[in-house]
Amino acid sequence: MLKGLMMDRPLSISSAIEYAAATHPKGEVVSAAPDGSLHRYTYADARKRVVRMAHALIALGIKPGDRVATLAFNGYRHLELYYAISGIGAVCHTINPRLFADQLDYIVNHAKDQILFFDPIVAPLVGQMRSRWPAGLKYVAMADAAETAKLQGVPGVIAYETLLENRSETIDWPTFDENTAAALCYTSGTTGNPKGALYSHRSNMLHALFSLVAMLHMYGPRIRYLPVVPLFHVNAWGLPYIAPLTGTSLVMPGVKLDGPSLFDLMDKEHVHCVAGVPTVWRGLLDEMRKRGRRPDGLTHLMVGGSAAPRSLIEAFEKEFNVSVLHGWGMTEMSPIGTVSCLEPDMEALPIDQQIGLKEMQGRAIYGVDMRIVDENGKPLPHDGVAFGELCVRGATIAKAYFEDAKASEKLLDKDGWMRTGDVAKIRPDGFLQIVDRAKDLIKSGGEWISSLDLEIEALKMPAIAQCAVLGIKHPKWDERPVLIVQLAQGAKVTKDEILAFLTPRLGKWQIPDDVIFVDALPLTATGKISKLQLRQKFADYKLPTAG
Repeated sequence: MLKGLMMDRPLSISSAIEYAAATHPKGEVVSAAPDGSLHRYTYADARKRVVRMAHALIALGIKPGDRVATLAFNGYRHLELYYAISGIGAVCHTINPRLFADQLDYIVNHAKDQILFFDPIVAPLVGQMRSRWPAGLKYVAMADAAETAKLQGVPGVIAYETLLENRSETIDWPTFDENTAAALCYTSGTTGNPKGALYSHRSNMLHALFSLVAMLHMYGPRIRYLPVVPLFHVNAWGLPYIAPLTGTSLVMPGVKLDGPSLFDLMDKEHVHCVAGVPTVWRGLLDEMRKRGRRPDGLTHLMVGGSAAPRSLIEAFEKEFNVSVLHGWGMTEMSPIGTVSCLEPDMEALPIDQQIGLKEMQGRAIYGVDMRIVDENGKPLPHDGVAFGELCVRGATIAKAYFEDAKASEKLLDKDGWMRTGDVAKIRPDGFLQIVDRAKDLIKSGGEWISSLDLEIEALKMPAIAQCAVLGIKHPKWDERPVLIVQLAQGAKVTKDEILAFLTPRLGKWQIPDDVIFVDALPLTATGKISKLQLRQKFADYKLPTAG
């Protein structure tokens, strides 16, 4: 086969910060500290500190392939580590501070991290976990020397700013194969131990470019973007790479993610675009309603991590004229797989029809192939009616887990497609609609009930803030749905009123056999409702219809 006569230059993460400093030197990175103060600098400034940290890591003995961990929130130092660690050929291992102790124990030991960088606010957690982590692990507080000296329970910790002192601001970045490992992120481990997705320079840069192609209108030198999606999980949806490449200014919210704090920061910094999970946007929406306006500048909101209810999309679109972009993806996909960008003819539709499209998970971004298959692995038609397990493939999708042969065996099907565990429909126009997680589908008397569909309908009731549906064993029907409800603040509603609300919206066989009220639904470390904890809590629950 005739080959093209082009240079073979590897894609590298360091090239992104170099490009930003040269082409978009005035693009800003604004970071909110816990005390409310703001740190502000440019991509040109960031590049200098990235280089200094790269030299510091080499001086600490970090070699290509070594894992360097972060336990931190969204701020400028965390962004610098994204580039300094990967830039020298090491692996940036971001860890979610909200994980359970056993998960943190497993992840750090399994990854064999050499250094752990941590925010001072999580110093108590580091102190508690230290005895369970490798004895030779070095600790660096992401702070100056004075703040580091005040930390308790972490003796021998190094100050981040001390590491940067007297380091060169010039570097010849090493050149290596673009398939070299660059970043590591573990799944939240809802079943079994967490599993590591090991990204390469090639996959992360391609993911940034693929995502940019899908969402061109949300990036650029005039755009200010606030990522609520955390840098500690799945590459913050690619934003740490996309923003510098495009000159998009980043406004980092730090640890204060409540509605009032986000509103004030967005308003002050004239943020145009934001990205995060539905639970965060409910808090912001409440604050916007209280103040009777949207934050100054806000025009676009990206939501993912879990399905966004129609009521949430509708409120932002109709009440505040904020365009909502719904997305879907997985840790194993780098993570974005689909986004709900509308074509011009779709934008000409009545607003309710547009919201109906945005309520779905959107269409695949470039580089992601999708198909649905039946229980035998046979491909099903993309007709919007047939549903089956969603499988994906592409250059930014995992083919195995990091040092986990057993889990890796189950990841791909016989044709080399990655099995997502989601049950979905795909319409002829490419729109994806997640029906449910395979393990969350409810089989009742020979009929399948989607817990997700039931939850979406229940959330249309204003009194319901959050809800979850479980399948409970039934002697006659095998399983029947039960609706677990967290009411909105101050709301009062009865079981019968909820069932009456659902009856005209669902088939008779889909109506829950019971409604259970709880003060709060348990959340996973990534902000999703934890059905694992709910199943454990209601393992012995008996339905009133069970006889």
